[in-house]
Amino acid sequence: MPDEHRNKPGFLRMARTIGWALFGVRGRKGYESDLKLNPVHVILTGLLLVAVFIIVLLVIANLAAA
Repeated sequence: MPDEHRNKPGFLRMARTIGWALFGVRGRKGYESDLKLNPVHVILTGLLLVAVFIIVLLVIANLAAA
């Protein structure tokens, strides 16, 4: 297995990185590892996480209003 394929971050690691960034608590510590992320994957994962966040907020609001 080539080294570059082995060093690519998995979906869960990328989702965790983007999730922390969405909440504004991503520090400089992991900046160098973030450079290995594919920009298209980052955008798609970010959109997915935002959609999940909105759905969770809607469900909570509906439960609170019921």
